Amino acid sequence: MSPRRQPPGIGRLTRRSEFLAVRKGERRRGRYFVLEVLDRKAPGEDPRIGYTVTTRQGNAVERNRIRRRLREAVRLAARFDMMPGHDYVVVARREVLDASFEDLKRALASRIAADRGKSGDVSIRGHGKT
Repeated sequence: MSPRRQPPGIGRLTRRSEFLAVRKGERRRGRYFVLEVLDRKAPGEDPRIGYTVTTRQGNAVERNRIRRRLREAVRLAARFDMMPGHDYVVVARREVLDASFEDLKRALASRIAADRGKSGDVSIRGHGKT
């Protein structure tokens, strides 16, 4: 197994400053997670993604399982909808553990592909549905 965990063409967010920068972007709320999206205004660069699972979501074993499920859902389904030059942060909820994997893949792909604030189930921070 190779040490690279993300599919080719998708970078990782690793520094706290990168995660904080994405918080200034758009938020797309879902049943299993909140997706934060930031357009870096760099269309020639690969998209990057990071995962946040707080200690409120469970012990270390459960948090790692949540992260693994989300990474695999991105690898199999959602990476095709990611836009170049964008950063994505998935803030997980505990419901990820109980969701069927097909539902999780579908929800993640639809949130990533959502047309920034024009769909009824997508909200931008301070605007739209909450």
